[in-house]
Amino acid sequence: MIIILAPAKTMARIATKTDYTPTQPLFLNYSAPLVEAIRKLSQREMEKLMAVSPQLARLNIERFLQWQLPFNSGNSYPSLLSFRGIVFDALNPKDFNTEDFAFAQQHLRILSGLYGALRPLDLMQPYRLEMGTKFGIGRSKNLYQYWRPLLTDYLNGEVNSEGGEVLVNLASVEYSNAVDFDAINGEVITPVFKEWKGNALKIITVHAKRARGLMTRFIIKNRLSDVEHIKLFDYEGYYYSPDESLRNQWVFVR
Repeated sequence: MIIILAPAKTMARIATKTDYTPTQPLFLNYSAPLVEAIRKLSQREMEKLMAVSPQLARLNIERFLQWQLPFNSGNSYPSLLSFRGIVFDALNPKDFNTEDFAFAQQHLRILSGLYGALRPLDLMQPYRLEMGTKFGIGRSKNLYQYWRPLLTDYLNGEVNSEGGEVLVNLASVEYSNAVDFDAINGEVITPVFKEWKGNALKIITVHAKRARGLMTRFIIKNRLSDVEHIKLFDYEGYYYSPDESLRNQWVFVR
């Protein structure tokens, strides 16, 4: 079983008392050309490209200028301990033990507009480059064209190497679109989180984000290897609803 998550815009190092062995991102040879191309942008161009304030544009220009290889513990930090936000706060890796990190390293992949895909202990340097950013490089008109073939091939290999041949899609729509799920040689399960509002079930975006982090934590903490056991997810009042679910879209309600 392989789980995919979207990254977060907010980054801040999370301290942990657990020992870990950091790893190198697998696609730095694809990241480096992106960094070089982005370094050529002016502040005004950065503001327009990323739809950010002048202050954030300056911060990101500085980040890309400081980005350097090789990655080491002095200039980089593990991805799972770098992202902050609703999903990662719910995932709460700061209390992970050695076995949690080992399981996450094997089963969790964080998609990224700059790094392609990151394992939890892959070192990374801070950046902002969302997958939906309309930034072309080479023959690729955007980041989807740049990453989709590579990510699809990579995830195919990961899913099949795990034997269970299941990809659990807990990424946002923006990042899910970076993978051609039809080309995945295995089952793709997309959990959906809904809440009762009156007599109707609705997706509350902020709550759904938190639920994606909670489910990822549930899988890691319980060392799930059988995808059917995901249906036992019960954090914060959620439960699996077979009546609302489809074969590849599992609905959890509360």
